[in-house]
Amino acid sequence: MAARIKKGDKVLVISGAAKGSRGEVLRVIPSENRAVVQGVAVAKHHTKATRMGEQGGIIEREAAVDLSNLALIDPATDKPTKVGFRVLDDGRKVRVARKSGTAIEG
Repeated sequence: MAARIKKGDKVLVISGAAKGSRGEVLRVIPSENRAVVQGVAVAKHHTKATRMGEQGGIIEREAAVDLSNLALIDPATDKPTKVGFRVLDDGRKVRVARKSGTAIEG
């Protein structure tokens, strides 16, 4: 199945604890159907100091969010939209915003 959300896309969280927040997709994990979004679902990890000189402490890191909880932001209207696909005349398959009909880069 083609990827509806890719790395670098701007997305809106439509459900869950971070509902309503926007961010950029940092990483997509297709095998788990999840994505890591900048500034969303921040988890605190307690790390121990290592012999190599790395300092221990509490590190904040983004956790993965299920793809079903994300909606792509339409670049033309800056609103959430569903994603469709269209085959161009030259044979390329591109993602298309359903609301505005514009092609999505990437």
